[in-house]
Amino acid sequence: MEERKLRIVVKVGTSTLTHDSGSLDFRSMERLARTLADLHGQGREVILVSSGAIAVGTEKLGLAERPKELRMKQAAAAVGQCRMMHIYDKLFGEYNQSVAQILLTGDDVEDSARAEHLRGTFSALLAMGVIPVVNENDSVSSAEIETGHHKVLGDNDTLSAIVAGLCEADLLVLLSDIDGLYDADPKTHPDAKLLHRVTELTPEILEMAGGAGTWRGTGGMATKLSAARVAMAAGFDMVITNGARMEDLYGIVEGQNIGTRFVAAGKGDS
Repeated sequence: MEERKLRIVVKVGTSTLTHDSGSLDFRSMERLARTLADLHGQGREVILVSSGAIAVGTEKLGLAERPKELRMKQAAAAVGQCRMMHIYDKLFGEYNQSVAQILLTGDDVEDSARAEHLRGTFSALLAMGVIPVVNENDSVSSAEIETGHHKVLGDNDTLSAIVAGLCEADLLVLLSDIDGLYDADPKTHPDAKLLHRVTELTPEILEMAGGAGTWRGTGGMATKLSAARVAMAAGFDMVITNGARMEDLYGIVEGQNIGTRFVAAGKGDS
């Protein structure tokens, strides 16, 4: 019987994919494509959850700032998603790696029939050696999220955990602009210590979550801990690490002490 391949979901945040100006960071995107294509070449199955559509669309459209009006955000997302997939297709293609686009709404993961079809699509793509590139369908679902009528997703940290559970992944890695979870805010506490291993989301751990993310991204530590809760309950580990060191993915996949690893329920003593 053929041994099951290690299945990894990698989520990359807007702050890792773009410069402070909001324009795309092509060097970061190239390193991401190279590393994921290489991990795939080593025999791993890889799924990429990518943020950035609204930020990239904002820059592409020449807007001075991220739109505040909902319909303009959705329009920017539509433009940005098109541009991002064009670039991903080109970059991954340099390494002879095929990619596919999957855009999701809350209904897609909540409805059991839709979720089953989605699971089948992921399975078929992975079996054919394709790396699925996933994002929330902001042009459709932002209306539900921002009016508060539907909050299944709402951020790509949570989305990536849901996708990982749906695909029965072995590991979820969140690439962010931080090294992991600290016992205090490292910006105000120079002696703050990085927590390398978390086996339980205690009240003390949850209190360590700060506010929202940067203007380019929406995911703060609170959304990452929400994703960790989903991951740990579903039975797979989740790691938060710094996207500036993309090559750390190799060590993380091998179980090295990089970033903060949230250990799945029942695996804390292993």
